[in-house]
Order: sequence, then C-alpha cells, then structure tokens
Amino acid sequence: MTDAQYFEQTPTGSIDRGSLTSTALSLAGLDTHEVVEILERLPPHRAAVLYRLLEKDRALAVFDALEPAIQADLLAGLRADEVRTLFASLDPDDRAQLVDEVPAKVAVRLLEDLPPADRQDTAEVLGYPSGTVGRRMSPHFANVHPDATAAEALDLVRAQARRAETVYSVVVTGSGRELVGVASLREIIASDPTVRVSELMSEPIFVEATEDAEKAAHLLVDHAFLLLPVVDTEQRLLGILTLDDAAQILREEADEDAARAGGAEPLRRPYLSTSVFRIAKSRVVWLLILAISGLLTVQVLEIFETTLDQAVVLAMFIPLLTGMGGNTGSQAASTVTRAIAVGDVRSSDVGRVFLREVRVGFVLGVLLGSLGFLLTAVFYNLPTGIVIGTTIVSVCTMAAAVGGVMPLIAKAIKVDPAVFSTPFITTFCDATGLVIYFSIAKAVLGL
Repeated sequence: MTDAQYFEQTPTGSIDRGSLTSTALSLAGLDTHEVVEILERLPPHRAAVLYRLLEKDRALAVFDALEPAIQADLLAGLRADEVRTLFASLDPDDRAQLVDEVPAKVAVRLLEDLPPADRQDTAEVLGYPSGTVGRRMSPHFANVHPDATAAEALDLVRAQARRAETVYSVVVTGSGRELVGVASLREIIASDPTVRVSELMSEPIFVEATEDAEKAAHLLVDHAFLLLPVVDTEQRLLGILTLDDAAQILREEADEDAARAGGAEPLRRPYLSTSVFRIAKSRVVWLLILAISGLLTVQVLEIFETTLDQAVVLAMFIPLLTGMGGNTGSQAASTVTRAIAVGDVRSSDVGRVFLREVRVGFVLGVLLGSLGFLLTAVFYNLPTGIVIGTTIVSVCTMAAAVGGVMPLIAKAIKVDPAVFSTPFITTFCDATGLVIYFSIAKAVLGL
C-alpha cells in the first residue's frame, strides 16, 4: 500500500479521535512531493486536517508546490491567520493565480491583509489580463548596472538573492531601468573582479508584458534560457519569466488542449480531488453543443431518405465513412495544432497548410479507397465498390484539408485552436461526408 493509499483509507474521524501524533510522524517521513500528492488526492476537508499537522516551514513549502485550485480549496478549511500567512508567503505571480481561483470577496480580503510592498507587487501583476505573460511574471529579480564591475555585481546579486526569483541569470539595466542585457552568474563569478558587466552580458531577448504567456513560454524553452525579461512598451524592465513558470504554463496549455480536443473543459485540478458536479460541468456544455451540431447529420440523412430507400445497402457504409472522415480531420487538426503550439506554422501559412493537407488526404484516400473498392466490389457489386472507393478518396481529401486549416483560422480570429479540433471537425466532416457520399451514389447508381 502506498502512502497516498494509506491516508486515503484512514478515516478523518480516527485522526480527530487521537491519532494526531502518529499521523504527523507519518507525514514527517515523506518528502514535499509525496505530501503534495497525498493532499491532491484527498477531499478538501480531509486535506485541511492533514495539512495542519505539518510543521510551519514544511507547510509553506508544501502549499507553494500545490496547484492554485488546490490551494484555494485548502484555504477554505484553515483559520484566518493561517490563510494570511500562507498568502503572504507566495511570490506575487503565484498570488495572482490563487486570486483567480478564490471568490472575489475572499480575494479582496487577502490582498488587504498583505503588507504594502507585497500588495503593490501583487497588484502590478494582477494589472495585466489573464493569459498574458505580465500576469505570470515575477517582479522580483536580480539586476545590475552595465558599468558595475564583476566584484560589485556579485555583491549586488548577493544582496538581492533572498528576494529574487532566481539569481543564476542576472538582468542588466540602465539608470532608467531600461533593459540592456542579460549576464550569467557563472560568468560573473569566473571573471576578473575588475571586468565590467557590459563586457560579460549578452544581447537580451525579451517580450512585452501584454504578450501571450504561452508564446513567451515557448520562446524561453526553445532558447533554453533560465529567464526571459518582461518589459513595457518603452523597454523598461517590469519582471522576469522563469523556466519553471514557463514549464507550468506549457503544461497547463497542454492539459487544456487535450481536454478540449476530447470535447471537455480542463479540470485544472487532480481528477480524484474534483467533485462529481465539477467534472460533469466540464463536459456538459460541450455535449450539448455536439448534440445540437449533430442534428446536421440527421438533416442530411432526411434529405437523402429517398436515395436510401432505393439502395438500402448504402446505409451499411455510413458509420464507416463518417468515422473515416472524422478521424482524418481530427488527425490533421491535431498535427497542425501541435505545429502552431511549437511555432512551426503561423496564420499566414494557411495556404501552404491547405495544399499540403489536400495532398496528404488524397494519398490516404487512395490507399484506403483502393482497399474499400476491392472489398466492396467482391462482397457486393462493382457499382457499389466504385461508390465506396470514390467516396473514401473524396472524404479523406476534404477532411484533411478542413482539419488542417481550421486551427489556423481559429488562431487568426484569436480563438483557441483546440476548440476547433476533434469535436467540431468531426461533426462537420460527418455531415459533409454524407453529402459527398450520397451525391456520388446518385451519380454512379443513377438513383
């Protein structure tokens, strides 16, 4: 039995009745990651009981490692003084994420209880729209002047180390806080103490605070930087995006894309600690949308009802053709969505993507259509084989082209490309594929 399973199976009542000491000792034997895993798998009220058994410093480290949604649930079971301590212990960017998860009245009270300096730092981050890098940056960083010597820079970094988010890379700013470069702490330490920082720094790559957070995270990860400076429109330094924050942003975006590709909203918290109602809520809206859009398929079948009456055998192939079209479109959409995420394609590449996916879809259609033609011609008849083979080629070509361009169109109109992946493309390809199918059948069979 794992530690997580032990705590899941231990009734909260038994803890309340006298096993506090043994439970605290059990928790003390686990590292921070293991405690976080346990808390994420428990209901909020039980998680709060276990959390309060942690010693203070350990509790702060565990709370900082939790996802914002779990932090918000945990706060509901703690005393007001404990909540104030935990909130104040977070970095400004982490406070901003937590504020987004708690009710507005609670958020206001938490911010009011902060010391003035911390409140100002947090307000600065909260001033940027959700989804921007400004909302995820840390205003705490180590910075030095380009005219400082390596020895002076090292002293400055040492003085800022306790408050700075990271010191392994140091931002270099002018007297007006304008960004002029980035220097490695390793270079500063290894250099002659009299060398100027201007000789050690490199040209900075930076983003403006209003830039999309996912784009900034990809920029940081792709260049293998330790931090990415965040500036205003006049290139004055506002904060930094660190590598661990970039990794969290990309992980959140990947979870969101995976959820929406499957026709649901992301839970933003571990599955086992999410209520049944919240899970249902994340799925019901998409199911309603898909049910309504699925009426298109019913309408198409009604239009071609006479054709089906004249050639009943055609109905047997409907699941095959609609499934093939939806799957082909979903494959194309997933590939292009991934290419957008890593920066391989842009909205301006829509023409090139369209032509490429038309060719890919045609190749797939010929391969699958040839097989469909042979099998149908052998087991049914030649005309039906021609209908099935030709339809597969047409449907695969159409579905791949549509699936490829829809994510780019979504990006161009500033909509999440994942929204246009599997659910909508599958429905569109089902309806359109049936129109193609029956049109070809009427022409070949003379119905």
